[in-house]
Amino acid sequence: MKQKISKIILNAADNYSAISKDNELNQKIYECVDISINAFKNDKKILFCGNGGSASDAQHLAAELSGRFYFDRPPLYAEALHVNSSYMTAVANDHGYNDTYSRMIESAGRKGDVLFALSTSGNSKNVLKAIEKAKDIGMITIGLTGLDGGKVKGICDIVLSVPSNDTPRVQEGHILIGHIICQLIEEGLFTDV
Repeated sequence: MKQKISKIILNAADNYSAISKDNELNQKIYECVDISINAFKNDKKILFCGNGGSASDAQHLAAELSGRFYFDRPPLYAEALHVNSSYMTAVANDHGYNDTYSRMIESAGRKGDVLFALSTSGNSKNVLKAIEKAKDIGMITIGLTGLDGGKVKGICDIVLSVPSNDTPRVQEGHILIGHIICQLIEEGLFTDV
């Protein structure tokens, strides 16, 4: 049992190491920070979406921006699209689950806003429809996905692909990348770092 635990931890560490050494991915992370800072400076917002664990990650990252990350500062307009359970269940019932996020994007998204779309496979239909609607509106779309990127890879403005196809490692990578982005947004907007 101890060996299995150690192996899982080492696999996660190897995944983090691969992310740290991926110069193209790190450049894209920097671009996402810059895009996000500019959006906030121009009174725009950041929206997040995902399913299952990715929904939890989306909500977690939205909270880091709308609340605080490392220090107290003014709140930023960031929201995870699934947090209204009555809306989600009504739209899923009346229109179908694949339309849950695209309809919320249609009502809340504005040109220049940013959508972070999380999908470990890159093929979640409701996430793909959200990206398509966001692009129609003129939002900037950023996909967080796994190694091959799935269909997200072909439609997002920027794709942050964690170099793994193992779902837990991909989700851990998304939180690491998300925390980096949140930290650098906070520093970029509220400090002279």
